[in-house]
Amino acid sequence: MNGDSGTTTIAQIFSGRRTGTARRLIRLVPMRPTILALLIVSAAIAQEPANLGARAERYLIDLIRLDTSNPPGNETRVAEYLKRVAAANGISAELLGAPARLNFVARIPAAVHSAELRPLLLIAHSDVVPVDRSQWSVPPFSAELRGGFIYGRGAQDDKSLLAAELAVMVELKRRGVKLTRDVILLSESDEEAGSTGINWLVRNAYSKIDAAFALNEGGAALDLHSGTRIFQIQTTEKVPTRVVLTAKGTAGHASLPRPDNPVVHLARAIAALASAAQPVQLNTTTRRYFSDLAKLPDYAWLAPLLSNLDQESTAVAAANKIEAVDPELNSMLRTSVTPTMLSAGIKVNVIPNQATAQVDVRRLPAETRQEIETRFRNIINDPAVTISPTPGQEMPATEPSSLTSPLFLAMEKIFRAEHPNALVVPYMSRGATDGSYLRQKGMAVYGVPIFLREGGESRAHGNDERISAGNLGRGTELLWKIVNAAAGIGD
Repeated sequence: MNGDSGTTTIAQIFSGRRTGTARRLIRLVPMRPTILALLIVSAAIAQEPANLGARAERYLIDLIRLDTSNPPGNETRVAEYLKRVAAANGISAELLGAPARLNFVARIPAAVHSAELRPLLLIAHSDVVPVDRSQWSVPPFSAELRGGFIYGRGAQDDKSLLAAELAVMVELKRRGVKLTRDVILLSESDEEAGSTGINWLVRNAYSKIDAAFALNEGGAALDLHSGTRIFQIQTTEKVPTRVVLTAKGTAGHASLPRPDNPVVHLARAIAALASAAQPVQLNTTTRRYFSDLAKLPDYAWLAPLLSNLDQESTAVAAANKIEAVDPELNSMLRTSVTPTMLSAGIKVNVIPNQATAQVDVRRLPAETRQEIETRFRNIINDPAVTISPTPGQEMPATEPSSLTSPLFLAMEKIFRAEHPNALVVPYMSRGATDGSYLRQKGMAVYGVPIFLREGGESRAHGNDERISAGNLGRGTELLWKIVNAAAGIGD
C-alpha cells in the first residue's frame, strides 16, 4: 500500500520502505547495536529470497551483523538466529552447550533410514577473531556491500561457509528432497580460541553429530597464471604445538656481565631453534599434492626435486630449495618453528634471573609432542634452557581423511566439471580447524574448496575481510551439487 497508513512493521523499517511513522521511530527511539542487529535479522527471516545464492547472501549479511568476536564469543546470538531460520522452514534443530556459547545442530532425515548410509555433516564455526576497527575502511560488523563485495569480520572465516550450508539446508527442505542419508548442520562455538564447543559436543552429544563424513572449512580454490584452477580439498592439518623456552641464571647488576645471563642463553636458544632444519616427511595427502602440482607448467621447477624428498640424505636440501621459491610449499613438508613472544627483565641495568620465549610450533600430524620436544632439546643443547608446553587444549594428531570415500570422489567429479582446467588435489593446511577432533573419532573430514581465493589473496583474520557476492553464490551452488551427490538424492 502506498502512502503513510500510520502503522509500520519491522520489515518495512529495515527493507527501506520507511513510512513517516518509521522515520519518526528511528529518530526518537535509540537502540543498542545488538538489539538493532537482532531486529534487522528477524525482519530478514520473514523475507527470505527464493534464489539459493541470494539466500546465502542474505544469511551472510545477517550473520556478520551479529558480533561474535572471540573473546568473549557470544555465539548464542548466531545459534538463536539459526534456530529461528530453521523453525521458519520446518527444519528440526536444537541448541546445545554452555548458555552464552551455544552450538546449533539441525538435521534433515533420510527418506528411508539405512545403517549403511550414515549421515553427511556440514560444519562451520560461529565465532570470529577480534578486529582493530581503526584499521578497517568500513565498520567491521556492518556487512557493507561495496563494489560487489560483502565486507565484514567473518566474511571469509567462517560465516560465508555457514551461510552457504544454511542456504543448502533450507533448499533441501523447501524442495522436499528425498535423501538416502541424513544431512546434519553443525554451527560450533569457540573454534577460534579454546575449541570448547566441539569438545563439549564430542563428550556430551556426539550421537547428534556422528556421521560418515563431513564438510568443513580449510579448503581453497585458486587460479594460476597458466589458467589452471586448483581445488585444494583439505584432508589433514598441521597440529599447533606451542612451547615455552625458559632460561634461568643469576640476577645482578648489569655493569658486571655474567656467563649465566638468561637473556643471552635464551637468545642463543631461539637462534639455534629457528635456524635448524627440521626433518622432512610426506604423508598420503602431501605426496599426491606435490606429485600433481609438479605436472603443471607453473610448477615445472618442482619436478626435479620430488625424488629427493623421499631420500633421507637429500630431503632436507631439497626442501630448502623449495623454501627459497615457495615458503608455503615448504610448510607442508616439515614442522615449522616461529618464536613470537619474549619476556625478560624489569629494568635496563638489572640482569634478570629468568627470561622466557613463546614459540609457535606447527608440527606434522605424524609427529608427537614428545618427539619434537626431544629434538628441540638436542638442537638447543643448553642445560640452562628448559622447554615446556603452553597451558590449554591441544589438538589431536590424526591420519589424513580417505582419498577414496564417496564424498571425496564426488567432490573430485564436481570440481573437475566446474572449470575446464581444473586440478583437484588433497591438501594439508598449516592452519588448524576443529576437524581434527572429529577425525580422531574416525570421521572423514574434508575442508571444502567452494570459494575462490579472489585476487590470489586471503583476508581471513585480516583487515577489510570480504567476499564477493558472485563468489558466495557460485560457492553455494557448488555446495548444493556436492550435498546432492554425497547424500544420494532420489526422486
